[in-house]
Amino acid sequence: MVDFGQPKPHGKNKKDGERGGTVMIFNTLLEAVDARIISQDEQRHSLWMKMLPSLAFQIGRLIIGQNGILSTPAVSCIIRKIKAAGGIILTASHCPGGPGGEFGVKFNVANGGPAPDVVSDKIYQISKTIEEYTICPDLRIDLSRLGRQEFDLENKFKPFRVVLVVQETQIFGGSDSGPLFQLHCSLVEIVDPVDIYLNLLRTIFDFNAIKSLLTGPGQLKIRVDAMHGVMGPYVRKVLCDELGAPANSAINCVPLEDFGGQHPDPNLTYATTLLEAMKGGEYGFGAAFDADGDRYMILGQNGFFVSPSDSLAIIAANLSCIPYFRQMGVRGFGRSMPTSTALDRVAKSMKVPVYETPAGWRFFSNLMDSGRCSLCGEESFGTGSDHLREKDGLWAVLVWLSIIAARKQSVEEIVRDHWAKFGRHYYCRFDYEGLEPKTTYYIMRDLEALLTDKSFIGQQFAVGSHVYSVAKTDSFEYVDPVDGTVTKKQGLRIIFSDASRLIFRLSSSSGVRATIRLYAESYERDPSGHDQEPQVNFPLKKNIKQSLFFLFGC
Repeated sequence: MVDFGQPKPHGKNKKDGERGGTVMIFNTLLEAVDARIISQDEQRHSLWMKMLPSLAFQIGRLIIGQNGILSTPAVSCIIRKIKAAGGIILTASHCPGGPGGEFGVKFNVANGGPAPDVVSDKIYQISKTIEEYTICPDLRIDLSRLGRQEFDLENKFKPFRVVLVVQETQIFGGSDSGPLFQLHCSLVEIVDPVDIYLNLLRTIFDFNAIKSLLTGPGQLKIRVDAMHGVMGPYVRKVLCDELGAPANSAINCVPLEDFGGQHPDPNLTYATTLLEAMKGGEYGFGAAFDADGDRYMILGQNGFFVSPSDSLAIIAANLSCIPYFRQMGVRGFGRSMPTSTALDRVAKSMKVPVYETPAGWRFFSNLMDSGRCSLCGEESFGTGSDHLREKDGLWAVLVWLSIIAARKQSVEEIVRDHWAKFGRHYYCRFDYEGLEPKTTYYIMRDLEALLTDKSFIGQQFAVGSHVYSVAKTDSFEYVDPVDGTVTKKQGLRIIFSDASRLIFRLSSSSGVRATIRLYAESYERDPSGHDQEPQVNFPLKKNIKQSLFFLFGC
């Protein structure tokens, strides 16, 4: 996390070749890292630590999670707790890291949430003017030892200057000796990665009720898979040590740089170890987390799967089971545009607004800061509330355990009761990956021309005995109700008169090449139609075929 002080002259500025511009002093900086970036390899360990203290001229205090580990929700929590001006997270999310893999640098702002586009764009523009930076080659920090360590950066650890030579888009490294500017003493504090976050959770949930569920007569047997990501220490300390779940309830809890050769994405494709264990019927509740701890999956006994959109809606409908919401009230809900509209039906019954945003958690921050939104979520297994400004996987798991404890029902019973009351939203997402960016541009351009033509409204498509009538089409854009910021071209929508939807969205998050994501949603009110699998639900299947025709003419 970053607590900015007063600006000081920066190093050489590419524009004028002199000491121009400004950079903020880091009074307090907290770095969060996942298991791929800092491994047990001492060379990688020390290289990362050499560079950090010279990112600014004077870093008064550097806070790091023990062994370099902090989850994304914990970073948001600590930023808010110490009132820092921001934080830096080094993570590859669920992608393999290391020299041949992914590497991400994520900046969270003062409210603990992801940087808005205006901040990211400004950082990028400034990055293009940097010609040199410094490192401390001799600095060694023991990341395993809790407590404070002090370093004299002015007299003992002399900064070493690295000069960047920029030619077109390539950066070549060089160096010369001598400090670029004076650095003073830096205090490094290694903190327990769980403690501050755990203290926050204690103020939100009834831990006694959850502990009784997990340890009392007729205890609920749970299985939780940390998938060798950052969540292992959190699962063990919160669910096992604090709430009494048996130690063998938690699996894959050692953070590994390669995730043990697995892919830490909490879904039915990759969390197969958990799925198979749940199918055996021994466990009544299962959960898995992604690498940095902000996304999750819920399974019931016999492998009963709770879709992310259903999970969000069910949590919304049962917020009264959580002491935090009984005290704070519920002001509104938020969901990303591609997420199922199951949440909207709950909001209508509770008479609270729903804010439909583009994909990306940063869009929820303004809503929560302004008091408009209490709960929000995305179809990609992310859910969170206004206790933080990040999605929070462990928080969502504790919500589910609280609901089970309060209602005294199984996961499947809770879900089926919800469908009986609100209807079921069948929902699927398909990713067409590795496409040429130029090709996807023309596909989306032509598709937009087709769908937004006035003659398309009212067209009907027969699916068996059901006729789908097009009620609305658009290229989704979002106007932030707080500051009026407009975000355009966030996906193409076909909304039918029965509230079924087809959505086409271009994404570049899966790599250098482009991805077209297709979302299909079909609503079923009749309880007799609630037992189908989404992939074989007849109307949904036909919707998907129709959407492929729109995309590829086949």
